[in-house]
Amino acid sequence: MATKILIVDDSKLARMSVSKLLTSLRPDWTRFEAASADEAIILTGREHPDVILLDFNMPGTSGLELAAQLRQSHPHIPVAVISANIQVEIVERAQEAGATFLAKPLTSPALAAFLDEAQARLSVTRPSVR
Repeated sequence: MATKILIVDDSKLARMSVSKLLTSLRPDWTRFEAASADEAIILTGREHPDVILLDFNMPGTSGLELAAQLRQSHPHIPVAVISANIQVEIVERAQEAGATFLAKPLTSPALAAFLDEAQARLSVTRPSVR
């Protein structure tokens, strides 16, 4: 079964950038994109992603608020919040929401480390994940 990942960012350019990194790191993973928290909730219910990447700063519902909502409804899904705001408070708030914090600009090594951790978590619940 292919691993599904949801990229949530109000910036199309940012989604394209993350998608390009993902393609280089996990070319066999299926990617879905959402431009808002509302769209992310709909896609999560419809597509059942295995991993979710969220932008911190979005209009309406922030990435932190969305992370907390998703963790309540889907506690098994590894979630990362991506932000250029690397203040300790923001990192701690991401962790309190049950998400991993990844700094912008997102680097291949940072994303790879998160994906490796997510894949290890998925292997526990889905042994067929490669």
